[in-house]
Amino acid sequence: MTDQPNSELSPADLRLLGFNERALSRMFRAMLAVSVLLVGPAFWRYGWIGATGFAAGAAVSCLNFRALERSVEALAERIVNRQSHEKGGRIVLRFLLRYGLVAVVAYAIFRGSALAFRGFLWGLCVPVAAMMIEAVLEALAAFRKS
Repeated sequence: MTDQPNSELSPADLRLLGFNERALSRMFRAMLAVSVLLVGPAFWRYGWIGATGFAAGAAVSCLNFRALERSVEALAERIVNRQSHEKGGRIVLRFLLRYGLVAVVAYAIFRGSALAFRGFLWGLCVPVAAMMIEAVLEALAAFRKS
């Protein structure tokens, strides 16, 4: 893209810019879709215990993704706007609590069933599938623009 202000961008550039601004919401929807689609194969491969672990991992991934999104937005707001009401320590604490949540749930599932833990680990990989889908969509949008 160019270093031109928004008023000098072509309509195609503006469409691509709008497309890129919606990437996070598309990725979250892709995570939800992939989670729903893969519960069946997880059940087929690991049974209901593994499918439950997968669903828990996917749910933690979705919560973690939203928390990361909010943390980054809050941190950016804190950096840009010095009058922000958000305290820096609270932002960092929420950032660290995300990993604590994953660790606690993983430990509880690991203690309960190795099969459920395996499904949980697969569920934690749901964001990777969403990022791959988003990469394909971004490439298609870029090629369509040119």
